[in-house]
Amino acid sequence: MTGEASAADPASVDPQGSAPDVPKTSGRRAGSSRRAWKSASIGVFLVAGALLGTARSYSHGEDIRNRSVDLSVLVKGAGSRVDAAQARAASLQSDINALAGSDVSPQVAKARQRASALAGAAGLTAVKGPALRVSLSDAQRDSDGNYPAGVAPDDLVVHQQDVQSVVNALWAGGAEAMMIMDQRVVTTSAVRCIGNTLLLQGRTYSPPFVITAIGDATKMSRALDTEPGVALFQTYVQKFQLGFEIDQVKDVTLPAYAGLIRMTAAHQETK
Repeated sequence: MTGEASAADPASVDPQGSAPDVPKTSGRRAGSSRRAWKSASIGVFLVAGALLGTARSYSHGEDIRNRSVDLSVLVKGAGSRVDAAQARAASLQSDINALAGSDVSPQVAKARQRASALAGAAGLTAVKGPALRVSLSDAQRDSDGNYPAGVAPDDLVVHQQDVQSVVNALWAGGAEAMMIMDQRVVTTSAVRCIGNTLLLQGRTYSPPFVITAIGDATKMSRALDTEPGVALFQTYVQKFQLGFEIDQVKDVTLPAYAGLIRMTAAHQETK
């Protein structure tokens, strides 16, 4: 044997106990890895660009996030279309009435008599008589044009549920016919509010909101006093000075209901 230490000789171990060197990644492998990441990044950007281009083409080249729809403009446009449709309906009804006046068979005449008898209950005829008139309005500004400080805006305006509570109470109190603003309504009429404006049968109204009901004034007043929704509104009247007025009208004429009547089932109430 020679005097040199073999690979397995303990004398060949570093006396400091340092760990053996870790082989370094070859330059070619590192470069290949960088190129792979670069290619993947380019691919991601290309796919993202294609998706954005497709989305833009589907939106006709417009930035849909910057679109703003003025709801009041849409409502006014719908109201104009409703007015035109109602004018057309009135013209057609005139033609129908003219045709209805012609000679008909006994069966048709009998059917007309039955329809005429039900027209009043359906609200399709004008009604005249004493009525109760209820008016709801938003809170008033002070002399400087300001609302009370520290109050939420929602507390100062009439809401949909306030109008609905009054309408429901009047029906429950035995109202025979009802009108909201200048439109005759029936029990199936929907009351909707958009902001502080009332949407009724295609038309919009600003406060004060006026409900007129023909019937027994005493019974309807009692029904208003016992309606929880009306009682809640009156607390806001006292606290934030919203408007709430009830007047008796000796004689008023309510027009016939001009809206559509769509029912799948109904029965006559027995008394």
